[in-house]
Amino acid sequence: MASTLLKSASLSLLVALFGCSEPASEKTPLENTAGVSLSNIKQHIKTLASDDFEGRGPLTHGEVKTVGYLSEQYKALGLTGAYKGKYLQPVKMAMVTANQDMQLKVGDLSFESGKDFTARTEQLQPLIDVRNSDIVFVGYGINAPEYNWNDYKNIDVTGKTVVVLVNDPGFATQNDALFTGNAMTYYGRWTYKYEEAARQGAKAVFIVHETAPAAYPWGVVESSNTGTKYTLMDNNLNASKLPVMGWLTLDATEKMFNAAKLNYQDLKQAALNDDFKATPLNLKANLAFKNEVSHAKSHNVVAQITGSESPDEYVVISAHWDHFGTKQTDTGPKIYNGAVDNASGTAATLEIARIMSKKNKQKPFKRSIIFANFTAEETGLIGSEEFASGAVVPTKQMVGLLNIDGMNVLDGTDYILQYGKDLSTMENYLAKAAKSQGRFVKMDPRPQNGLFFRSDHFSLSKQGVPSLLFMSLGDTDPEYIAHKYHKEADDYSADWSLGGVKQDIDLIVDIATQLANNGDWPKWTSESDFKAKRAQDKQ
Repeated sequence: MASTLLKSASLSLLVALFGCSEPASEKTPLENTAGVSLSNIKQHIKTLASDDFEGRGPLTHGEVKTVGYLSEQYKALGLTGAYKGKYLQPVKMAMVTANQDMQLKVGDLSFESGKDFTARTEQLQPLIDVRNSDIVFVGYGINAPEYNWNDYKNIDVTGKTVVVLVNDPGFATQNDALFTGNAMTYYGRWTYKYEEAARQGAKAVFIVHETAPAAYPWGVVESSNTGTKYTLMDNNLNASKLPVMGWLTLDATEKMFNAAKLNYQDLKQAALNDDFKATPLNLKANLAFKNEVSHAKSHNVVAQITGSESPDEYVVISAHWDHFGTKQTDTGPKIYNGAVDNASGTAATLEIARIMSKKNKQKPFKRSIIFANFTAEETGLIGSEEFASGAVVPTKQMVGLLNIDGMNVLDGTDYILQYGKDLSTMENYLAKAAKSQGRFVKMDPRPQNGLFFRSDHFSLSKQGVPSLLFMSLGDTDPEYIAHKYHKEADDYSADWSLGGVKQDIDLIVDIATQLANNGDWPKWTSESDFKAKRAQDKQ
């Protein structure tokens, strides 16, 4: 997230700046070749990942420069603004900072914030107060009809505090016949746990942290759930959101269960069965914390090529423009430029737009194509969630989405990575386009991390839009995840060959061109809420 909590005056200044016509930025001459121009890509990445753009933090002057640059590039290519004729789609956001001077009290136990648990909220309230809330263990907290699984059966958790396990039973058992085995489903993501508990009426949710099923240590949980968090705003101060979104350490969980005269490990094992029954702990939870809440407006950048025959049908090509901005440290400011993540993907959308615009002039596409650069991906897919609300175009009119999040800036490969398996017929397009390049499809080498559910395309998938994720974070660079990912070292390098970027842009242009002309509506193949949503839209 952007590191600095902007005060009211700064927010007002930014809103005033964004309220002007499109923000100004330096013009960049483009190489007008028929194919992919590595010169263009280098220029875009170098500019977007420069210190002048201050790490592209949402709600900072880095945003002003970034959205101005992108708007100008699309305008120079002849694309029109996709949001009511404008290039900038407003994204109203709230910044919520929970006071960490809090304690979670359970019976005679008292747990310390950060050390034993984390708690935050997306409700826009100055005070969250949970008093004498009954605690219930609900296993994995999953309600999945397609897997004949419901951890909430025969239990009413309205107003209660629920404790849930992270990930899903398939990962825990490594049984391919249970959910999808080692590959995480959306039911295993922490975001789902909160969403389902809110639907069930819970007052608070605490996810038990264990490093292997979570795929990250407690330090990541602590840093990700403290400090300032961003959320979209509704007209009811986000009252439908969970009052408390929390995590518990394993040690704190076992102490809690021991106080209830229950064995956590035994109940965890029992939760692997579809006949598991939620278990009350017969303990009460008490927790109160204050919030600092402020409002601001960020922006997605959206541009389009209008179709000649079916202009109200849209192929979407996207990438998030944001990164972590500038952080103040004891040794001075540190700029997180995010060159690979995701200046590379943003640069690719610009180059794809140039190529597609040129193709459209030679032979107009039948369908429209939208290029979307989202804000606040790093803080919870916020920009793409707003885009998915339909303010630009309704999701039922979106044919499919091609989302780029971190490209292979090194040499080309003989494969393309696929995230998710047997989800939609978009996978057929991926396989066919890869084959035409002499490449093969390689499945995600870390399916247990659930990467398909952790980038912007997923906001659209939840609304029924079949999607593909193009991501190569660290796949060809063994040093990237350990030393550069979400770190200050993710900088542009003139030594990059960009061979991988070129071949993936060619592949995306191939798929987008097919979808823009062939009249096909890709379909979900696995039973899911995504498939049900698309079927409902097509009725």
